[in-house]
Amino acid sequence: MTTPAISFEFFPPKNLDQSFRLWETARALAPLGPEFVSVTYGAGGTTRQLTHEAVTALSTHYGLNVAAHLTCVDATREETMQIVADYAAAGVHEIVALRGDAPQGQDRFAPHPDGFANSIQLIEAIAARGDMTIRCGAYPEPHPESPDTSADVAWLKRKSDGGATSAITQFFFDADTFFRFRDQAERAGVTARIIPGILPIQSWAGTRRFAERCGTSVPQWAEDAFAAAGKAGEAQLALETCVRLCQDLVDGGVDILHFYTLNKPELVLKVCDAMGVAAKPELAA
Repeated sequence: MTTPAISFEFFPPKNLDQSFRLWETARALAPLGPEFVSVTYGAGGTTRQLTHEAVTALSTHYGLNVAAHLTCVDATREETMQIVADYAAAGVHEIVALRGDAPQGQDRFAPHPDGFANSIQLIEAIAARGDMTIRCGAYPEPHPESPDTSADVAWLKRKSDGGATSAITQFFFDADTFFRFRDQAERAGVTARIIPGILPIQSWAGTRRFAERCGTSVPQWAEDAFAAAGKAGEAQLALETCVRLCQDLVDGGVDILHFYTLNKPELVLKVCDAMGVAAKPELAA
């Protein structure tokens, strides 16, 4: 069995309890030797400073290659690029460049009058510095504001041409969803490496709500399986479902899996173990 590379997404803590959870998650997953880890922004850029603090701590104390999420929301171009400069000064040289969601209370994203209008402008500005690895987002199913997948592929092509060297997808339930998107992107000339985003199902109810918000379709087989499993069987079914998805992706040629951890390492560890990803002795020490 081919063992894939892995990467993880964390979110920055907003209180002491969440801080302990983040560091416990990092401590548990760092020995697996992820290719990189990313740290999110809160909606509307609400965790900008917390993200910066988490990024620098993960890089400094755990030796992880950290990619900091950066959005266009509610900031001028100058403010946004200063954040990039601050990361570079702290030794962080990877950015996940995103447009970002609308601030709380707004229905749609509206750019700051002096800010970046979209992720492409942000990517191009960061690329012009010449010292950052740039990752971006991708949607194997249509973005909630997109008319269809072809439009998302065209947008990804512009991000790739602008300087993004890899794209992390929104989560999905079926490997074929990813493969169709990947193949369509390759036909369109997208050169960025497309990394599948995997969401281990920590809670079926929570996952369904998240899918509805981000436009991920929930297949009937999943609805039926989790309904039949009930609460008692949900954890085992979640593990089996995630391992099967990861194996299907690897069998189809995927060489890296990006896990949305939700700062909960237990299920991620079990999936990685099933995929043959073992702790590296030198990192575990």
